[in-house]
Amino acid sequence: MTSNNITLPSKPTQNNLADGYLKFQLNQQTAAVLSMKHTQEAILVPVESITSMPNMPSCILGLMNWRSRIIWVVDLPRMLNLESIDYRLRQYNAIIIQVESLVLGLVVQEIKGTTKFIADDIHSPIGQVASSLVPYLCGCVVQQEEILLVLDAQAIVQSSILRSD
Repeated sequence: MTSNNITLPSKPTQNNLADGYLKFQLNQQTAAVLSMKHTQEAILVPVESITSMPNMPSCILGLMNWRSRIIWVVDLPRMLNLESIDYRLRQYNAIIIQVESLVLGLVVQEIKGTTKFIADDIHSPIGQVASSLVPYLCGCVVQQEEILLVLDAQAIVQSSILRSD
């Protein structure tokens, strides 16, 4: 009996097929990454350049001007129910993300740089992290003995926490 199945090599060559990610610390204990395809810029934002708005969820720091656009700025660790960033800082580490026409500033503890890995390296977060984080994740990656949360930019910008309707 002959088989019509085509056998593919178990590990295709991945020279330049790895995706780029921006790596950062959400808080002391938690490292995370965001896909570069949604990341516009990583910037330092003076605290006074963010205008707080009344009657907003506690994770929303306010509005700021970014490249002649007014965008919302969010305390990402607080939004994810993690330990919040230190508000005594003079400036914030902010990541500007864009998903379609939505632009959002995400404040994190520290921006670490960039990293690359292939999609096959992303594993299910279920059982690895708090269940409240799962809706905002694509998964987890273990890199250099560190678990990195792979955040889903689309889920963050579409979060019910950020919607007023």
